[in-house]
Amino acid sequence: MADNAPWKDHPAHTLVRVQDEPPVWSFGELRLRRYHAADHGTVLTLHREGLAQVGLRPGDGVYYDHDFFRMEDIYLRNDGEFIVGELEGGIVAMGGLRRADLVPGGRARAFGGYAPGNPALDAVEMVRLRVLPAVQRRGYGAAVVQALEERAKEFGYRILRADTTELQAPALALYRKFGWTETRRETIGGIVNIYIEKPLR
Repeated sequence: MADNAPWKDHPAHTLVRVQDEPPVWSFGELRLRRYHAADHGTVLTLHREGLAQVGLRPGDGVYYDHDFFRMEDIYLRNDGEFIVGELEGGIVAMGGLRRADLVPGGRARAFGGYAPGNPALDAVEMVRLRVLPAVQRRGYGAAVVQALEERAKEFGYRILRADTTELQAPALALYRKFGWTETRRETIGGIVNIYIEKPLR
């Protein structure tokens, strides 16, 4: 997902909001839109391919995918968002926003914890940022980050949070490019998890 590529100098590669609700954006030839239930299989595959690419696997304490089986509850009905990026009719990118109080952090997260309740619209997590390896380095990851940050502001959140691992250096570089700062590190199952955040107001 590194974005130090020639796309930056191309005027067509600007994120443009083309529909308010449900949200739709264009970024050159990429179309970003809200997740639909019919996307489930493709999105889950993209997620798993992305983690496998950096050596993360089920059982390592960092890998988890239980939220993909509760997309509406965790993302779309709880002051969150999940978007996919389409290119030539196929999904090649994705990312989501979920309330920071919905899913536990650290080791507990890998075991499927979920805590529905009254929303506390203070912190929101940017999660599941993935770009198909064949189309990386075109700025698609940056477009997803920009679109999700825009949505987080619209929902009224105060702060954006995320975490990634040392294995996912391009993702970390992308977040840093957009002004995120590291807050702490935690070793889980021998893997260094890096926590980052960005104030929205």
